[in-house]
Amino acid sequence: MGGIAFGRLDDSFSLSSIKAYIAEFHSTLLFVFAGVGSAIAYGKLTSDAALDPAGLLAVAICHGFALFVAVSVGANISGGHVNPAVTFGLALGGHITILTGIFYWIAQLLGSIVACFLLSYVTGGLAIPVHSVASGVGVVEGVVTEIIITFGLVYTVYATAADPKKGSLGTIAPIAIGFIVGANILAAGPFSGGSMNPARSFGPAVVSGDFHDNWIYWVGPLVGGGLAGLIYGNVFIRSDHAPLSTEF
Repeated sequence: MGGIAFGRLDDSFSLSSIKAYIAEFHSTLLFVFAGVGSAIAYGKLTSDAALDPAGLLAVAICHGFALFVAVSVGANISGGHVNPAVTFGLALGGHITILTGIFYWIAQLLGSIVACFLLSYVTGGLAIPVHSVASGVGVVEGVVTEIIITFGLVYTVYATAADPKKGSLGTIAPIAIGFIVGANILAAGPFSGGSMNPARSFGPAVVSGDFHDNWIYWVGPLVGGGLAGLIYGNVFIRSDHAPLSTEF
């Protein structure tokens, strides 16, 4: 493990880094547009405010498919993080500098916001659904749920994409990452909303103007992603490996 590094401005503003930020913007936009759009589309088709089991399955599948594509198209340029929690976990494991990670965050958040503005426009001003904990679920339970499922996501990123020993397993990394997100939405969607991604929750909050419970989707995913980075990076990646670049 390379250890946590702050980084240098010249490196963070190099041509390859700028291309990586653009790739993160595009990948996050594609993911959020499809993910949030699936929830809007379900509401449009059923006129139901709450998802039933079929709707939950449809939204989970859409998020899994969209993330698979978003990670794939960005993998060779930026690493295909598409998620501030993934970037944070990789930074704690020494795979990206803190400074470059901050610019990744900015690109990811902007991608999500633009995606939600586009959705609001193309749907004729339909409401943008925001993440919030379900009725009967407390904020502490919501945070813990997001910690657990984001830990699973970032742990999967490490095991299939960031570990130098991954070998041919790296070829299935995008689909494995998409699968764990879809599975976690099925498990946690009815309780915490199943975000695992601060950008996925932040864009809808900005466009709708509803930041109620939004802090949950920062605290939970960042803690979960950070724990996965620290544990996998320190326990399972040998210290004699050279630091990885920002790409998977």
